[in-house]
Amino acid sequence: MTDQALRPCTAPSTTQAKAKPALRLIKTVDLSRDQWLTVRKQGIGSSDAAAAVGLNPYQSALELWMIKTGRDANLPKVDPADDTTPMYWGTMLEHIVAAHYTKRTGRRVRRINAVLQHPDQDKRWMLANIDREVMGDPEVSILECKTAGINGARLWRDGVPEYVQLQVQHQLAVTGKAAADVAVLIGGQDLQVHRIHRDDGLIANLVELERSFWQHVVNDTPPPADGSDSADQALRALYPHGSEPACDFAKDSVLSSAFSDLVAIRQVIAQHEKIEAKLKQGIQQAMGNASVANFETGSVSWKRSKDKQELDVEALIRDQPGLLERYPLVKPGSRRFLVHEDKPVT
Repeated sequence: MTDQALRPCTAPSTTQAKAKPALRLIKTVDLSRDQWLTVRKQGIGSSDAAAAVGLNPYQSALELWMIKTGRDANLPKVDPADDTTPMYWGTMLEHIVAAHYTKRTGRRVRRINAVLQHPDQDKRWMLANIDREVMGDPEVSILECKTAGINGARLWRDGVPEYVQLQVQHQLAVTGKAAADVAVLIGGQDLQVHRIHRDDGLIANLVELERSFWQHVVNDTPPPADGSDSADQALRALYPHGSEPACDFAKDSVLSSAFSDLVAIRQVIAQHEKIEAKLKQGIQQAMGNASVANFETGSVSWKRSKDKQELDVEALIRDQPGLLERYPLVKPGSRRFLVHEDKPVT
């Protein structure tokens, strides 16, 4: 969704009414990670907000629905103790980001240590975890701490990414606060502080879109896939086997139209890929053994990667065939989606 009404702004809202404070659903001090994840399934948290409305670049609404409905057993899980993941370093560096926010701005902060819940009866499914509460400042009440590595830094080039802005607006909706600061540590050395003001118009639209998603959870009906890698992964986890008999959509005009469009767009893509390959090869041929070529509007590189040594498993099995029986490894198969034009398959 890219509706103009859901584009966050950083200007102060002029229509905010006095809001009720958030409820404290449960204390988090003694909660294990598994217990915390279970609590999060009771509603939409602030970090879920962008995914729920289709604007999270990393997670689709379908994947989020699987998590909320307990269907996520086959989804890949990030190990919070894996020090090669952004999640690990985000957690480890949160208190450092918070401390340097205080050093930079002079504003004192503290942990809340609770899952917060919207005070309105019809919005109790809106939950929030706040990184820090800003103490004694009339201008800002919430601090959201972020880290961005080499790959994630590009998303912050023009300020706070949209999915983070929606996360913060969700927090402001739950807490009734007027503004939040986002402190982000980029590349381990560049600390930036951005102010996000409450936008009541955006919040009203965000709440209704989140409510629509939550009805999918309550009614146990999946939201539509959105074409993202996350949705593809979710579908593979949701329907892993493909063991049921063929289904006939010949009389379904909507799905038959979707199939026709799929065939047509695949033909266009194939044509464009052929053109792309020809253009690339023409440049490669002109470059010869040069590793870089510069043009009026950009450049390309064509470099050889370093040699690496690998184990020749096939040769090893030929020489010692008994190893396969001693050390078997069965890799589960995956479903392949193949298009057969004008050819029914049973």
